[in-house]
Amino acid sequence: MFDKILIANRGEIACRIIRSAEAMGIATVAVFSEADAGAPHVRMAREALPVGPARAAESYLSIPRILEAVRASGAQAVHPGYGFLSENPDFARALAAEGVTFIGPPPAAIAAMGDKIASKRIAAAAGVNVVPGHPGVIADTAEGLRIAAGIGYPVMLKASAGGGGKGMRIARSEAELGEGLALARSEAEASFGDGRIFIEKYLEDPRHIEIQILADAHGNCIHLGERECSIQRRNQKVVEEAPSPFVDAAMRAAMGAQAVALARAVGYVSAGTVEFIADAAGGFHFLEMNTRLQVEHPVTELVTGVDLVEAMIRIAAGERLWLRQEDIRAEGWAIEARVYAEDPRRGFLPSTGRLTRYRPPAAVPGQVRLDSGVVEGSVIGTDYDPMIAKLCTAGATRAEAIARMGDALDGFEIEGIGHNLPFLAAVMDHPRFAAGDLSTGFIAGEWPGGFQGVKPDAPLRLRLAAAAALLQHRVEARAAQVSGRMAGAPPPSGGARVAVLPGESLALHIAVDAGGAEVTVGDQRLRVESDWQPGQRLARLVVGGVPLVLQVAPVAQGFRIRHRGADLVVRVRSPRQAELAALMPVKAAPDRSRLLVAPMPGQVVRLMAAEGDEVQEGQPLAVIEAMKMENVLRSPRAGRIGRILASPGGSVKADEVILEFA
Repeated sequence: MFDKILIANRGEIACRIIRSAEAMGIATVAVFSEADAGAPHVRMAREALPVGPARAAESYLSIPRILEAVRASGAQAVHPGYGFLSENPDFARALAAEGVTFIGPPPAAIAAMGDKIASKRIAAAAGVNVVPGHPGVIADTAEGLRIAAGIGYPVMLKASAGGGGKGMRIARSEAELGEGLALARSEAEASFGDGRIFIEKYLEDPRHIEIQILADAHGNCIHLGERECSIQRRNQKVVEEAPSPFVDAAMRAAMGAQAVALARAVGYVSAGTVEFIADAAGGFHFLEMNTRLQVEHPVTELVTGVDLVEAMIRIAAGERLWLRQEDIRAEGWAIEARVYAEDPRRGFLPSTGRLTRYRPPAAVPGQVRLDSGVVEGSVIGTDYDPMIAKLCTAGATRAEAIARMGDALDGFEIEGIGHNLPFLAAVMDHPRFAAGDLSTGFIAGEWPGGFQGVKPDAPLRLRLAAAAALLQHRVEARAAQVSGRMAGAPPPSGGARVAVLPGESLALHIAVDAGGAEVTVGDQRLRVESDWQPGQRLARLVVGGVPLVLQVAPVAQGFRIRHRGADLVVRVRSPRQAELAALMPVKAAPDRSRLLVAPMPGQVVRLMAAEGDEVQEGQPLAVIEAMKMENVLRSPRAGRIGRILASPGGSVKADEVILEFA
């Protein structure tokens, strides 16, 4: 066994690897860019070495700089995590040349499966079902149009060296193919240094199901069942679970057998994942093989009890696989929700900034797990992936795992940046998700106009109003105890109140007692209990016998309340205050219809219009790159370009004006 390993990665996966290695008694070495000098993974490892500037190409993706760190540390092995150099065969070969073990598969297997075109040929030869498509690189747009016409639209454009949703575009027409090909190539070149693109048939609304495998260097290979990863946006996974609610024992055995056959065909050693897409009839097709640890590996660990990082390390050290196929028994259910720095209300565009508040839910062994690489005060920039953390919950049943996830999301506090916690909560509460009726088109199908938050139903609005009444009473009671107040203001003692919610006012009566309050709204009477005190940002209550976990932030005469994807302001006023407040004018929003603004911070890659040009609605005007993804900004209207305020290569902030219409 190794004495010391280096982790050639950052963030939550570096922290995750360090935990398993240290539990095995192995010393760990972290590497860090200038942007990550104070990151948690740097503090967790026994040693930490700098590897260059914030830009990944000059640090985490620089093989020479990682090798320098390996030599300086004396590490005997390197774990690459996922992303960065994890699927780079040249990196594995370079380590071998240094006499250092790569904790992953052989370079030949990485190369074979890393080339998506070659991998499909190998899979077909191994008897694995493959997606129909063209088995070669697309030379130019003309060839792409010809091939797409032969396959039939819609088609998927994919980077041969790609992964993580980068370098992927769906084309439903000739016009979309030309534009998508250019964008896919550009993203692939920026992310992988390889702009090769191929085309395959795009299957509408399939399920995304993958098989986890483990193989050692002694000829043993098993699978650990499946994960379902169908909840995706921009071809990137958001929610994953194990097992899949769709897969039965026969399908699991068939998919597992094909995954193992493919692994044997390429001489695979280590942990790996074979990804499939499945149709409603239960047919499945090979998508790709990821020759590394997957982001979503924790759900497999939670249901099988196998530490996949430990397994990778032991296999890399030459140990035999200690498990047989019949030893693998999935128990219970596990769900993972990826917490991203992004704004779901703006098409899931990345968000940047400082985590001014970061209070994740408490971990509970076997029930709630958090894999995170940030702390309160960490900065989320544009140089790396926007994932903040992975929240996992487990239960004896799928329903129990979902319920625990909902509670955990309610108690997860993040401020300072945009994040997707409300969206994740909305997914957990969605009846279609609860029924296991999933597909990769789930998000687009259920929120076709984009996610705009959750509107609480009438019973929940009533409970929120009652909760706010008790919380506001305690704020007023605290204020009444402050010394130096003007005389004449009696301490609050309950009575008539008006709860003002968006689009609704509720007349209520509150009778306060030592444990809480009795709140009456119309003919309904609700008992409200809580130990909440002013200043606390998390309120745990029982309202009408229903537990509620609310994130509360004070506003004038009330609170901003966040719960299960809902985000609303609830004000609690006296009847006279409510009467006067109704007379206040409402400030109109400024007119921004003549402006094209940056939806997120990033770099302007190119502008496709000049001052004075006549443009049509929907016409591409600019491309902004953020976190290695290129986003096309289209004209919101027909008109003439007036002033252009941005320039190619320049940086823009969120909501910064790029151009004005005349």
